[in-house]
Parts: sequence; structure tokens; C-alpha cells
Amino acid sequence: MNERLAQYRERLGNFWSQMGRKQKIWLGASISGILLTIILLTIVFTRTEYELAFQNLDATDAAAVMTYLDGNNIPYELSANGTSIMVPSTEAARVKVDVGSQGLVQNGSIGFEVFSANSSQLGHTENEFNVIYQNALNGEVQKLLNGLQGVESSKVLISSPEESVFLTTEEAKQASAAIVMKFKPGFRPSQKDVDGYYNLVQATVADLAVKDITISSTQHGELVSSEAGGVASGNADAVEMQFQIQRKYETELKKNIQGFLGPIVGSENLVVSISSSMNFDKKLTEENLVLPLENNNNNGIIVSEESNNSSSTGSSGQAGGVPGTGETDIPGYEANAQGNSTSETSSQLKNYDFNRINNSIQSGPFVLKDLSISIGIEAEKLNDEQSRTQVMNYLTTLVRAQLADSGQDVSDDAVINKKVSLIAGTFVENASTNSATGISLPWVIGIGVAALALIGGLIFMLARKRKQKEIESIELAAPSKVEYPTLDLESINNDSQARKNLETLAKRKPDEFVNLLRTWLVDE
Repeated sequence: MNERLAQYRERLGNFWSQMGRKQKIWLGASISGILLTIILLTIVFTRTEYELAFQNLDATDAAAVMTYLDGNNIPYELSANGTSIMVPSTEAARVKVDVGSQGLVQNGSIGFEVFSANSSQLGHTENEFNVIYQNALNGEVQKLLNGLQGVESSKVLISSPEESVFLTTEEAKQASAAIVMKFKPGFRPSQKDVDGYYNLVQATVADLAVKDITISSTQHGELVSSEAGGVASGNADAVEMQFQIQRKYETELKKNIQGFLGPIVGSENLVVSISSSMNFDKKLTEENLVLPLENNNNNGIIVSEESNNSSSTGSSGQAGGVPGTGETDIPGYEANAQGNSTSETSSQLKNYDFNRINNSIQSGPFVLKDLSISIGIEAEKLNDEQSRTQVMNYLTTLVRAQLADSGQDVSDDAVINKKVSLIAGTFVENASTNSATGISLPWVIGIGVAALALIGGLIFMLARKRKQKEIESIELAAPSKVEYPTLDLESINNDSQARKNLETLAKRKPDEFVNLLRTWLVDE
């Protein structure tokens, strides 16, 4: 076995000695590259990839999770601040489910599950039960708050009044709650969110009024409900909402104009500016109208009609006879005469009713009051009066349609033309770019890449030519090839001549001299 190893070692040594210097360097570099590749692949494929499983843990929850992982022999990495734990990616899903099912992560709060976890056969005293119940109530409210959007953590302290038979409802103290909340970075609660926090706490705790709740945050200070005077925040939210609605309207209108004129003049040759004014008031109008019937001579419906007709006949005495001539008679007075008389009366009464219309008109907000549009187009695209007129007609028609319900006189062309402006000129960006380069950006990039490739090729050719010159100079400086006689030691009688030949061979061809010595040693 040792002889075979010696032979292998000798063959390897002979193979190594027969190789030139460049071959030895290439062989060593190849072996080193292969070994380095094997090492890197081994590290990559055997490395454990970790995934963030738990974050924002307090000390109690982190200790509980670490105890679970240690008990199940699951490797993990704990962050520097001790609030995050990473586990292998292959085990992350199972670990999350197991930890969640066991309730190990409580976010610093313990709810009503404490009663089932710490149940005692002997029970609790009244004071112990009250303390445990109060802590569990605090924990439940804390869990609800932590589950809301944007809330990172919270601390809850609820004070419940002591019940007493000697105190009336008015004399007994009311429940109160103090809460400190921490929001995620970048989250700012709106007034609606703040009111939701107050309502949630009020609905959770019995006999708790909104005025007895205090909520503060580490970033925004005290959070005041609308009931306690947080109306200013509500108005701020309303103003922000109105601003967003106005900006959205202007953005959509601008997009429509660009979508229409962009394919005609080119999107890069078009600039649109929109300025609008909106009315956000909400009005309620009551109308009580009484109208006659149509096609009825402006008369109403006959509700009732009454007609009365009457006639009468009678007799009456009239003056007549022969004028008296006696002492007691009045001269020229006619004597009485008898006659008949007839009279008739007629009356008619009609009651009419008309249409009674009660209108309750509620006008919604977000009514456009005024609008102005300014458009800038590259002068080359508006080189004639016809193109300019067509664009102006489009803009005036658009403005007239948008202001139809604004109460303005949209039929007056002079009013509408004042709200539209069209500017034709040369864009500064295009002029500076064309004057500086004269070509587009893709062409500039392509030319730059081609220039770099050309420079790299020239450098490579110069280096190669320089190396070739060095090789030629070395070959010219080297002595011409000399034919050395074969060393036949048996035919050489002079020891000095043999020694001289051996020294010459050792100087000129050291590799062959070494192989010759090894051959002599093996033969001996």
C-alpha cells in the first residue's frame, strides 16, 4: 500500500515537474475556483433563511415565545431591541399558528381568559376577584383598541366605582377611563376615528360616560371627542374633504382635456391648467304652490254648487177714478183702483278647488360655481387660424356644459370667452433640449454606449499589441537554439568534459537535467 502511494506521489511529482509555469498557474487557479465555488454553493444551500414572525413584542410576550421555541427545538433570531423574533421560513407559518392558538402573544394585556387559566378549586376572595376582573377588563379594552387600524399599542386603566347600598345613584361615583395610545408612524387619526375610540370604550364599560373618558396619544397629545368640543377637528376634516373633492374634479377634467387634445397635438406639446370654484352649501327649500287646472280656462274643480230660484204674485191698489169736486175732495186726485203684480228671484253659488303642490327641494353640495381653463400648445401645432378656432370652440363648449347649473348666463359668448385662454408658444423644455443636443434621449444613450464599446476595444487592441511586442523583444533577445550533443557517459573518458556537459545542461535546460538525475537514481 505504501509502495503504491509512493508511486502515485512520484507520478504526480513527475506530472507537476513536466508542466510549465503558466500551466501550473492555470491549474492552481482552476482548482482554487472549483473549491471556492463548492464552498459558496454549500453555504448558500445549507444556510437557514429566517423570516420575521413576531414584532412589536413586549418583554413578557417575547419571553413566552422564546420559551415555546426553545421547548420545540426551533432556532430563532432575536432582534437587538428584543421586540422582534425571526424563525426559519419553513417553520414560520406553523409557529405563528401554534403561538396564536396558545395565546402566548397578549400585547401586554390579559383578558378574561385569565379566569380559565388561573382557576382554583378553592376559589378567590372578593378582593382578589375584583382585582383580577379589573385587570381582565383593562386587557379586553386594550385588545380591542390594538386591533384598530393604525394603532400600534395602548395602555388602558379603568376605574370602576364601588357599589354600596348606602349610596344613592346620584351620590355614587361614576366610572372613568384613562387611555394612552401609540399610533404607527405616518398615521394620523381623524375626528371620526377619535369618536370611534370613545364609543368603543363607552360601550365596553358599564355606566361610563364620554365625558369621563380621557384618551391621549404619544404623538398627537390629547384626543378630544366631538361631544367634548372636538368640533374644530371635525371642521378641519370637512375642509380637507372639500379640498380633495375640488382637486379630484380638476384632475378628472384635466385628464379629459388631455385625452381629447393629446392625440391631436401630442401630449408633450400640451399643458393644461384648471381653476374651479365650488359651492359646498347644502340647502333645503319648501314650496307651496296653488295652480289652476290646465285646459280649464284657469278654473279649478267644482266642489259644490247651489242654485236658488223664487217667484211671487200679488194684488195692489192704484190711484184712479173721477177727480173730486166736493168741499172735502182734493182737486185733481184720482180715485183708488185695484190691480195684480208678479216678481221672480234667482241665485247661484259655486265652490272651486285648485291644485295644491308642496315641494321640498334639497339641493346637494358640490355645485360648480365658476370655472376657468388655460391651455398652452406648441406654436407649431397652431400655425393657422382654423386650428385655433377649433380648439377654442371645444373649450368654450366644455365650459358652457360645466357651468350649466351654476346660475350664470352661459348663453353669453363674451362671458364664456373670458373663462378660456389659449396660449401658443415654444416650450422652454423642448427648446433647451433641442439646442443643447439636437437629438432625443434614447439616441444619446445609444451613442454613449457605442462610444464606451469603441474605447474599450481600442484599449484591448493596444494592450494586446503591446504584449505582442514584449514577446517579440524577448524572443529576439534570447539566444538561438543550440543543439546539445547527447550525453553518452560511457563514450566520454574525460571526467572534466562530462562535468562540463552536465553543467551546461543544468543551466540551459534545468527540467531535463532534473529528469535525468531522477532517471539515474531510479536505475541505481
